[in-house]
Amino acid sequence: MSPALVLMSTFAFYPSLATLWASFFSRGTRRRPSEFIGLGNYQSLFDDPTFWLVVKNNLAYAAVTIPVSMGIALVMALWANAKIPGTSFLRTAYFTPTVLPMIAAANIWLFFYTPDIGVLDQLLGLFGLGSMNWLGRPETALWAVCIVTIWKEAGFFMIFYLAALQTIPPELKEAADIEGASRATYTRRIVLPLLMPTTLFILVNALINSVKLIDHLFILTKGGPSDASKLILYYIWELSFAYFDSPMASAATVLILIALGIVAALQFGLLDRRTHYQ
Repeated sequence: MSPALVLMSTFAFYPSLATLWASFFSRGTRRRPSEFIGLGNYQSLFDDPTFWLVVKNNLAYAAVTIPVSMGIALVMALWANAKIPGTSFLRTAYFTPTVLPMIAAANIWLFFYTPDIGVLDQLLGLFGLGSMNWLGRPETALWAVCIVTIWKEAGFFMIFYLAALQTIPPELKEAADIEGASRATYTRRIVLPLLMPTTLFILVNALINSVKLIDHLFILTKGGPSDASKLILYYIWELSFAYFDSPMASAATVLILIALGIVAALQFGLLDRRTHYQ
């Protein structure tokens, strides 16, 4: 266990503790050195309306992208696992967005969203509809980012579901057929319960992914307009590297780590009783 312990201590435990310690100090300048202020940074965060707007944006982003991407991934996996012609092509097509770099994927969708000359506006023009600035309107910017994330992550989650589907013994399907169970009943009563360990794993990873998006925002919206699409990691990046307020960024990071830990513990506690590992 020593190599793993050294790596975790170097790249996870120590940075987390250093971030926690830094969150208790003020921002230092050349004339005024940093000093211990306790929970002052946390109080400043709670008093910042932008912080609460970012939290609201991230909750909406997670509430949309997590269930939709997981649902699409499950449907794609069931289809790709079926004994139909062209399954190899289907698996490749579904997985292709996953292997694209984040920046490349964002640039592809920027071509879709560009007003007047973008693919979406060209399609709307065929039906006589006007141009829409998808990324420049507060009402649509966040949802446009959500679509990019769903497109990017569904194929990645599909691989896990597909691998889990291929471990289900075929004898179970034969027994279900003998008993006269329909395909829907077989899927609901046998397949989905056996996929629960994979679903739990994907759910935790999707939760983590929902708070670490930053690449797409740099290309698509930069958090705008009017912070309508700003998410928590982009907000932390701005605090640290745009406003040079590392202690405040550290405090925001600690809050996110605590929130993720609580949600993950609840997920394991609530779903583990419905999870079949054998």
